[in-house]
Amino acid sequence: MNILRILMLLLAVWSSARAGEPVALLRSGEQLTYRVSWGMFGDAGELKIAAEAVSLGEGGERLRVTTASSTRGVVRVLYSFDGDAFTLFDPRDGRLLNAAATSRSNKGNTHSSITFDYDKREFSFVDHVRPSRTATKPLPEGTPMDLITALIQTRVWKLKPGESRDALVMASDKFYPLTIKAEGEETIDTPDGPRRTVLLVPRMIGPPQGMFKRGGEVRVWVSTDERSLPLRFEVKLKVGTGVAVLTDYRPPSLE
Repeated sequence: MNILRILMLLLAVWSSARAGEPVALLRSGEQLTYRVSWGMFGDAGELKIAAEAVSLGEGGERLRVTTASSTRGVVRVLYSFDGDAFTLFDPRDGRLLNAAATSRSNKGNTHSSITFDYDKREFSFVDHVRPSRTATKPLPEGTPMDLITALIQTRVWKLKPGESRDALVMASDKFYPLTIKAEGEETIDTPDGPRRTVLLVPRMIGPPQGMFKRGGEVRVWVSTDERSLPLRFEVKLKVGTGVAVLTDYRPPSLE
């Protein structure tokens, strides 16, 4: 079940938008629900993503994004997985302030958090399960985001086929340069019928790392309408393909 675990973890960990751009990956009150499939298992899991504005008093307003993911049905008997994550960032400049994620499975548990100090250009990573990994390290140039957030952020980028943008992607306590390219437009089947989308494919800049080093590929289909919703995610590895399809959408509170 490695492919399912990778898909669930990719989707369950969120971070920031690019600095200096409007934070539009999610708005307060917005919620997305995905059905996850793996191979012959069409209902292998579920992911819910929600955003809400929170007030910190004199500290101003922040946007909190939470996710909850879990396997279900027959797959849960074979592979039990539950994941929760949250990120908190400043909507004024789009910078991630801190994030935390936990997962529980029959393969073991994880619990980590990360806090960014942009003035000092450093970050503090805490592994609550394996304390030996806890450390404060220099922050590379750029504004970090995780892979899925980089893809979601294209709601603002509005990439056209053939266009691409670079991103600094974080995975745990490591950072990798990535290029996200719009490969073309496709019409895909969704629970609401056929939808026109832009197909986005992220690729490593330089030597491949992590799942990309093992020949993995991630693709996402984003609707071409005004909402630019991520309708479908796909993670492909040698052992199989995991897919997440948007099944329910709740618009922002102000819509």
